Amino acid sequence: MTKNNLSAMGRQGGASAITALVMVLFFGSLLTLVIKLGPVYLDDLTIQEALESLDGTEGLSNMGPAQVRTLINKRLSVNSIRGFDAKQISVEKNGEFVVIKVDYEVRNNIFSNVDTVVHFKHEYEMKGK
Repeated sequence: MTKNNLSAMGRQGGASAITALVMVLFFGSLLTLVIKLGPVYLDDLTIQEALESLDGTEGLSNMGPAQVRTLINKRLSVNSIRGFDAKQISVEKNGEFVVIKVDYEVRNNIFSNVDTVVHFKHEYEMKGK
């Protein structure tokens, strides 16, 4: 019986070189996606926080769309959001409410001619103090 256990142990060699290569390629491509797309999602969260912090701002209901857009641009520059185009934000007045709509997409080059496109769309209805 001891002989059978030893022969079975000799056949167990672990992962082959091809299996190890496939695993390295898979996890390497996964890591590349995280590195390329992670900052895009973090920037979107920062944009959402900057816009949500406008709710309850003193005099927001009395501001015009241009003044609200200027306030948004200041908050985005303070939070180091540089690559974002402010033209992708629409500001409308609806009575005493300010409706802010954000609709944009970010394109990243992964490698060679392979790109990613991430689309974000948010809408906020706010009232100032």
